[in-house]
Amino acid sequence: MRISRSSRRRTLAFQVRDGVATVYLPPRISDQQARQIVEGKRDWLRQHVEAQRNQQALYSALRPGGEVPFLGEVLSLRLQPGLQVATRTGPVLALPPEDWLRHLERWTRQAVQEHYRQRVEHFAGRLGVAAKVRRVLVSRTRSRWGSCAASGDIRLHWLLSRAPLAVLDYVALHEAAHLCEMNHSPRYWANVAQVMPDFEQHRAWMREHGQALMHSAQPLAPAD
Repeated sequence: MRISRSSRRRTLAFQVRDGVATVYLPPRISDQQARQIVEGKRDWLRQHVEAQRNQQALYSALRPGGEVPFLGEVLSLRLQPGLQVATRTGPVLALPPEDWLRHLERWTRQAVQEHYRQRVEHFAGRLGVAAKVRRVLVSRTRSRWGSCAASGDIRLHWLLSRAPLAVLDYVALHEAAHLCEMNHSPRYWANVAQVMPDFEQHRAWMREHGQALMHSAQPLAPAD
């Protein structure tokens, strides 16, 4: 656990990121008070640290013979000699051995297309702007999880398929809400909150896990 003290901080705060818990302290809280507060939160912190490390371990275990999250499920990855395209059978995703990571991405981008479109259209309908949706596209940028153009085109990153479904829904709603307001004004966030009152927890999940999720596109070497 890390402790950070700042003269500009007014309140105590906890953060769990990359499997490490940090306590942020304002000047008015003594070390003894901080220890008492941390002790009272120890079980909560332990649960969150373990949950985050387990999630990161799942993301980082991307190798043939391993598993990958997909739209709320977990698929087992298998290399199958002679196969030309990735093929799913139940919970098993068979991949051509040569350049298997490229085949995995290609399969995923095709497989999520309909789900992404349905979720965007669902939230656009809730917001009363369904008629403004033009196309829902699957993106692969390195810096943005989603985008919404004034034309009505909405893009969602293919790796969101590995996030919890509620988080994917939040990003779909986030972009659909831009069809009402092409900004992040208070009115924009009010629209988001009206449809998804607990959106902050999903937004926080992206802040905590987004980097690990983006790195999950990189494979580990196959186990010996």
